[in-house]
Amino acid sequence: MARPMRPFLFVLAALAALLPGSARPQAAPAAPSLIRERSPLVAIEHVLVIDGTGAAPRAGQTILIDHGRIAAIGPDGSLALPAGASRIDGTGKTAIPGLVGMHEHMFRTSAGDGAFNVIQAPVTFPQLYLASGVTTARTAGSVDPHGDLGIKREIEAGRLIGPDLDLTTPYLEGAPPAIAQLYPLRGPAEAREAVRHWAALGFTSVKAYMNISAAELSAAIAEAHRRGMRVTGHLCSVGYEEAARLGIDNLEHGPFGAPDGELDPQRAAGHCGRAGADAPLGAGAVIRHIIQNVAPDAPEVQRMIRTLVERRVAITSTLAVLEGGDRPDLEATPHLQALLSPDTWRVQVRRHSAQRPAAAFFAMMLRKEMAFERAFAAAGGLLMAGADPTGDGHVIAGLGDQRGVELLVEAGFTVPEAIRIATLNGAIYLRREREIGSLEAGKRADIVLLDGDLARDVRAITRPLIVFRNGLGYDSQAIYASLRGQVGLH
Repeated sequence: MARPMRPFLFVLAALAALLPGSARPQAAPAAPSLIRERSPLVAIEHVLVIDGTGAAPRAGQTILIDHGRIAAIGPDGSLALPAGASRIDGTGKTAIPGLVGMHEHMFRTSAGDGAFNVIQAPVTFPQLYLASGVTTARTAGSVDPHGDLGIKREIEAGRLIGPDLDLTTPYLEGAPPAIAQLYPLRGPAEAREAVRHWAALGFTSVKAYMNISAAELSAAIAEAHRRGMRVTGHLCSVGYEEAARLGIDNLEHGPFGAPDGELDPQRAAGHCGRAGADAPLGAGAVIRHIIQNVAPDAPEVQRMIRTLVERRVAITSTLAVLEGGDRPDLEATPHLQALLSPDTWRVQVRRHSAQRPAAAFFAMMLRKEMAFERAFAAAGGLLMAGADPTGDGHVIAGLGDQRGVELLVEAGFTVPEAIRIATLNGAIYLRREREIGSLEAGKRADIVLLDGDLARDVRAITRPLIVFRNGLGYDSQAIYASLRGQVGLH
């Protein structure tokens, strides 16, 4: 490459060369000052409810929490509140289900310039997720799987604040690996062995990556399905329709965020690059062709949507990580600056400046991916949401999930639709919709109380006050304050 790789959604790093738990309340963690509500009986009164099912918002509601469960939801005055219940005034506030983040990581890109590198963030990221309203998170790929397993166990033991974690394997990548930290598979047998190994440790999802071969992917899918696991992919060497025919369950980012190689007629068969001696090689060339030459309503895209829907392949929306060029406006993100370490912030500013010449390209990519996601959902596809907190789009854990909801609304979804995408749809994919994902009696009390009327102002998603996980209410603002200047260090 002409210059060191920069982190832009992993696959778009190459583009730089081309462009200028349990139903019981959880144990209290070690920092009681971060808990705002610990009563087993809680009534949130006079609140606007957006329940995650896609239904219209309901004003003037009371939510009753009883020992970690939603006991009832009804109009103010319609519920008999038990003696001793803690009462929260929800006037001017909105209650939504805890977000179910479907493309999350326990790592981010390092603050240093130079070669692409990721570092684990076991202290700050779990807390950021929960403070931001993410009560369930799937780690969509790991560079430190044993570390992720340790984080999950610490959260479950009550020693670390964080969401419930659905663990995904290390990236199943082919050769050559897109990132030096990823181990390249050496054939289908190794793919099967990797799945067996991580399944035995309790991992429930598999992540396939850009250069995996069709034979390796097929072997991984078959082995995963035998063990009750599901498989997602950020693909390039294998196209979306081919992956669907092989039985993949989920695809990340969408075709205008991660390259569907089948949309580039010059893609070298079985490779993440373009054929021809004069063609630039690598994923950057493929994604550039797709973004500049393929329309979301093109026949080949519509055929691909039909195939995905027919074969029940879900798509994970990660719109926030696709922002670049002149958006988001860093000057309008004081909350982000306060959380990042000074060195991390300086690197973010430099990267932002370096992307400005490509603002039109980024805008086209985001606009086309938004149109694709609307069409996919309209066709009956299961659209979920996640952050991909790799630093691109200035995305960090939790805040990126919030930004994703804002961008879904910008894409044309209603607020209730966007909340469903970010909550219940992920729960359905995880096969946990009877427990989480919506505000309904009998479900787990995973609830986010937001400051403001979310139905009128989607920016209210960025103002969480209390996040209930298993009925225990965490003080979002206190958690944020405790992490000031730390993100990028730990």
